[in-house]
Amino acid sequence: MSFTWLAPIIVFGIVIFVHELGHFLAAKRFGVYAPRFSVGFGPALWRRRRGETEYIVAAMPFGGYVRMASKDDESTAFLEGGGEEAIAREQESGAKQPKDWDPEAMIPHGPKPIPPDRWFESKPLWQRIAILLAGVTMNVLLAWVVTVGTVAAYGEPYLPAVIDSVVAGRPAASAGLLRGDSVTAIDGRPVTTFTDMVTIISARPEQATTIDVIRDGAPRRLVVTPVAEDFTDPVGGTQRVGRIGVVPRGDIARFRTGPVDALVVGTKATIAMAGSIVGVVRGLFTGSVGVETLAGPIGIVRVSVEAAQGGLEVFLALIAFLSINIAILNLLPIPVLDGGQVLIHILEAVKGSPFSPRAREYILRAGLALILMLVVIVMYNDIRALALSFIGRS
Repeated sequence: MSFTWLAPIIVFGIVIFVHELGHFLAAKRFGVYAPRFSVGFGPALWRRRRGETEYIVAAMPFGGYVRMASKDDESTAFLEGGGEEAIAREQESGAKQPKDWDPEAMIPHGPKPIPPDRWFESKPLWQRIAILLAGVTMNVLLAWVVTVGTVAAYGEPYLPAVIDSVVAGRPAASAGLLRGDSVTAIDGRPVTTFTDMVTIISARPEQATTIDVIRDGAPRRLVVTPVAEDFTDPVGGTQRVGRIGVVPRGDIARFRTGPVDALVVGTKATIAMAGSIVGVVRGLFTGSVGVETLAGPIGIVRVSVEAAQGGLEVFLALIAFLSINIAILNLLPIPVLDGGQVLIHILEAVKGSPFSPRAREYILRAGLALILMLVVIVMYNDIRALALSFIGRS
């Protein structure tokens, strides 16, 4: 099996491992008993117990969990395969002991009870929230490290301000711009990247604009008046912008960056990625972004394969994007997600007492229903896109 087809497993594995590692390290830091660390769901492909924790790699890599000693095990057991209290009852009833049974270990690896101060609920609110948000924090950190590292290794990518084609009948064609023109300045402002060019022209709808270009090695100056058009961004916002009708060459160039520049550029790129994802999520709630734009595991697998074919830089960029994506989605106030769990603990603190086990189970099941509904939508989108791609090839 080639690296290309292993790419989805590598992408999911890294992003999920880092997320769960965050929860695990935070739980350990604050003394919460964590008997199980699993990457993936379903049957275990590999398992080994070191110290008080059993480490598992499961068959389905599209998920994972850290099992922590929690009084809420009974309400969350349906999500993660059985709580410690349920396991203890099975052991007391004479159920078959696991093959790695340790008479000196705590439940579920041995008969010893879990000390009261090792339970998740025994910790102060700020420590519980820190544990719940540690996975998100690690995903953001992963995206930032990968992005900064990619910029440091490859440089800052950009599209040069070189025109590849001019749209007939548009202002650029009327002004005399030609394929191969390299734009050097607009209204006296130096231009290096196509993004610089778009930014300046967008801000000048229906205003005469001077464009300096290099054509066949000689400088030329042209005057173009951008037409005003309504532009709708990916999150549904609309603004009036200037357009002249040119297409850039697709050749990527790079600015050489030192360590400090890589840090700054990578940080800005990570923030921009997060902002775009937040905008899409906001658009989904306001209705300005349709659910048909969402992709699920099949879509991510396809993108992972394509990224692997595009080279290491593209592959790393996908890991960073998926990692920040998972971080932001996990902050949504849906009960089975980290953000929802944080909200529940805050509400319980305000209430002055925990929700009853039945109420908490109902809350979690409602959250699970929302997630399953989302899964159905994205799987439909994935299958539809896959079918259309096959139809397009036939």
